[in-house]
Amino acid sequence: MKLPSRTFLHPAAGAAALALLLLEGLAADAAEVRVLSTNAITSVTNELYAQFELVTGHKLTVRYEFGPILKREIEAGATFDVSILSLDVDDLIKQGKIAVGTRAVLGRTGIGVGVRKGMPKPDITTTEAFKRALFNAKTIAYSRAGSSGLYFLGLLDRLGIAEDLKAKLKPSTGNNTVEAVVTGEAELVVVGVALILMVPGAELVGWLPSELQSYVVFTGGVSATAKEPEAAKALLDFLTTAETRAILKAKGLEPVTP
Repeated sequence: MKLPSRTFLHPAAGAAALALLLLEGLAADAAEVRVLSTNAITSVTNELYAQFELVTGHKLTVRYEFGPILKREIEAGATFDVSILSLDVDDLIKQGKIAVGTRAVLGRTGIGVGVRKGMPKPDITTTEAFKRALFNAKTIAYSRAGSSGLYFLGLLDRLGIAEDLKAKLKPSTGNNTVEAVVTGEAELVVVGVALILMVPGAELVGWLPSELQSYVVFTGGVSATAKEPEAAKALLDFLTTAETRAILKAKGLEPVTP
């Protein structure tokens, strides 16, 4: 299949598109594929989804939401062809919601701290330094419904400082968690590293210390009742090529053994 001569691609996306051309088993006929996709990495998945559509002719109908919310929707019987979640789909496979043998691992991202670009970066290299940074900050943004936010709240409890920091916390219920530091609504943001790297006006301070770190693993799977299982599998194949993994790594998703 040849790309239209007047199509211009970002170099990284172009490499992914070329990789896609080499994949075997793509559906011969165009299909409409229903995707339930985490909103944690939208800036890169938007780009990759567009390239997949361009090269294959398939049409992706994407619903973005927090991973845990999408998981609950799937458990409740949501209809879809393929899911890309900020959590492991293994449990959904055990429940019979995701087809056996279709689990695909895109990568993982850890929890990090971000500030507005150009602002001083506090020391967070140790547990005590991280705690000091939190106490010294006037406001701290986090994702209320996201996997990282749930972990962060649990971490504050574990460190015994949840009550002390309660007044400083600024929960976000949408996709604007990191933007809170860009606009000045928050001084620090604690969220997935990938999210921080995707916001131009934000800057990564660093990853949480290893003793506090938790990783969010991004996985996908084909619905056990998918209407377009072949096209859905083709999308997962595309998202796990070496070229696409390189793009994801640049956006904060480390490779991880499936």
